[in-house]
This record gives sequence, C-alpha cells and structure tokens, in this order.
Amino acid sequence: MFTSTPSALPTGAENGYSSPVPHSFSADSDAPVDTVWALVARPSRWPEWAPHVRGAWGLGFPEIEAGRCGAARLLWIVPVPASISAKTPGRSWTWRVGPMTLDHLVEPRGTGSRITMTMSAPGPLDAVLGVTYGPVVRTLVRRLARVAGER
Repeated sequence: MFTSTPSALPTGAENGYSSPVPHSFSADSDAPVDTVWALVARPSRWPEWAPHVRGAWGLGFPEIEAGRCGAARLLWIVPVPASISAKTPGRSWTWRVGPMTLDHLVEPRGTGSRITMTMSAPGPLDAVLGVTYGPVVRTLVRRLARVAGER
C-alpha cells in the first residue's frame, strides 16, 4: 500500500537552482528501504517504475556514483545529458538532468519506507517545470512505491 503526501525538502539550491515552493512529491511504500533503493539507484532498473526512461550510461554501475556524468535515454530515443552531484548510499542522491535538478530520498517509515522526489530548475523554468513535469514526478513516486511493494 502507498499514500502520497506533500513534502517540504530543500531543492538543489547549492547548485544555483532554487524554488520558492519546492516541487516535492512523496509516497509511502510497504517495501523496506533496501528494496526501494535498489530500484531508484540502479539505472538498469529505472524502466521498472519510470517507463519513459529507457536506459542510462556513464552514471555508474551497478549504482549511480557521485561525480559521474553521462546521459539518460528518454522516450526510447532522446539522450538527455545527466550528472550525479551527490549520493548518500542507501538513502539519497541528486542529479542534474538537462536543466533540472532532481533529488531522490528514501527513508524508513515503520516497516516500510517513504520515497520523496524534489525537483527544481533555474529561474522561470522552475514554474514551467512544476506545471509540466510535476504531475509526471508525482505519478512516478506513486508508481515506484507500488512497484517496490510488489517485490
């Protein structure tokens, strides 16, 4: 089971990206943190819960690695430049994909976990991102919680 709740995590301000209202999306999963982490931190597993992401390269193997630069393949054909800016193993990681910064956080919650994704972009692009990609990220967080719970 999963529930979706708003979150107020900081955005990628350390990278020059900020938002007056963070675009954060959370969902609770019955899956333990380790199960969720394996899905969110391993590029080869991203298509299991993010069907628009069809692969990635140069970001680390089997897990993402801080400081790595590469690309994510979106919509089966479009390579988008990406770089991993931070990682706390088993807990969180941050990457820049195109002009967007996206933070992934997995926290223990009872016997399961809470998954939070927070996105931001520079200047006026941030508002556009919130309106256009925000609903996608909300759906992805819920899907990740569900898929992890089925493992």
